[in-house]
Formats: sequence, structure tokens, C-alpha cells
Amino acid sequence: MTEFYLPWPDKKLNPNARLHWAQVAKEKKSYRQICWAEARRMMPIEIAGEKPKIHFEFFPPNRARRDSDNVLASMKAGIDGIADALGIDDYKFVISFEMADEPFNRVKVTIS
Repeated sequence: MTEFYLPWPDKKLNPNARLHWAQVAKEKKSYRQICWAEARRMMPIEIAGEKPKIHFEFFPPNRARRDSDNVLASMKAGIDGIADALGIDDYKFVISFEMADEPFNRVKVTIS
């Protein structure tokens, strides 16, 4: 089991954000690269042929209420970056998530 933290996804990645597609694409690419680098640093070996369980614990930047399905959708580029780092297609992931009560401006990722 491996745990690491990722930065909170930018609000531009929220599916309800109404931005130009180029702005969104730039942010997705950036966040995907950040998540790839952090996952690669923490998981230096490939996990080919398995179904890794990935649990996200979302620590928001403040105490504002958030729609949990939008928070998970905002993480899509990050999930793709993790999949790239592990060398597997993200359709094999078994994903679970929860929203934390305390703000911390991070996403805790646990892979098992």
C-alpha cells in the first residue's frame, strides 16, 4: 500500500466551469503531469495486469460545501496521470473516495 498527496485540482477542472476549451486543456495537461510525477516518485515499479484499488480522500482548500461527484470529476486528469505513471489503463482502477471535514488543500491518494 502506498500513500501520497496531490495538490487540490484547480477550479478550472471542475465540470461546471465554463471556460474556453484551450484554457481547460492547458490546465488538464499541467495537472496530469504533476500527478504523474508524484505517483511515479512514490511508485517506482509497474503494476501491470492487476486491478489496483485507489482511494482518494479530498481535503478541500476551505470549509465551503462541495458536490462530491464534481470533486471526483475534477480529478479526471489526475487519475489519468496516475494511470500513466503506473503503466496501466485507468479502466482497471477500482476507485473509492471520501470528502474530509478539515481543509488542507490536498488530495490524499492510497493505492493498494
